Amino acid sequence: MLDDFMWRAMLAGVLVAMAAAPLGCFVVWRRMAYFGDATAHAAILGVALALLLNVSIFLGVLTVALVMASCVSLLSGRGYAMDTLLGVMAHSALAIGLVAVSFLAGVRIDLNAYLFGDILAVGKNDLWIIGGGVALVLILLFWRWSSLLTATLSDELAYASGIQPRREQLVLTLALAVVVAVALKVVGVLLIAALLIIPAATAWPFCRTPEAMAILAAGIAMLAVTAGLRTAYVMDTPTGPTIVTLAAVLFTMATVVTQGWRLLRQRLQPASCHSDK
Repeated sequence: MLDDFMWRAMLAGVLVAMAAAPLGCFVVWRRMAYFGDATAHAAILGVALALLLNVSIFLGVLTVALVMASCVSLLSGRGYAMDTLLGVMAHSALAIGLVAVSFLAGVRIDLNAYLFGDILAVGKNDLWIIGGGVALVLILLFWRWSSLLTATLSDELAYASGIQPRREQLVLTLALAVVVAVALKVVGVLLIAALLIIPAATAWPFCRTPEAMAILAAGIAMLAVTAGLRTAYVMDTPTGPTIVTLAAVLFTMATVVTQGWRLLRQRLQPASCHSDK
């Protein structure tokens, strides 16, 4: 089965979706949408350093993403606003990475593959790396779920429960860094933030518990991956952008349904109140 590149691509996409969507819920709840984007931008610097040092691309991207996540977590709340830190570090890392790539003599780099992903080129070794990263993130989420939720709700509630909010934020940012590193091959630097945020935002109106939202978001992300792969194959379109486009279509449909239902309830409510009088 793994000898077929489409099956490898499908499996890689589903694995990344399983980890990205639940993490995306925390990104939405904490209003950290810019963090995923910033960490992804820094991945280009990781690619450049990996090629310069002749080490694994995954190792280079993961190292830079972890360093950036740690720096943001440590510096936030110490005189700098989170969005300011992310803006400075993200764009600086992206610019430095692109400049560094231009100095790599004798190395041919397809930047489009890193910017937009190249899921169809996923190999067996890539699958092992993606699977290992996803398993690590899912185990971490399962282990810290309650603490992460408590710290997300309120710092005061976390302290009252014996939980350190900054530690939980560091755990979350490190998990996001791992997801960004493993997703680089699937959807690329510029689209990973969309895979984190859009499925979670789509699931939000339909769920009453955090666990339900995480599960539904994962299902939506996996649907976007599988449908996007099929659509890209049939229509001969770029795979990564097609996956994100399908996710955006699902979000639009969910928004239309929820807003339509809300308007219908608002119209029916005055009529029912009038009839009661």
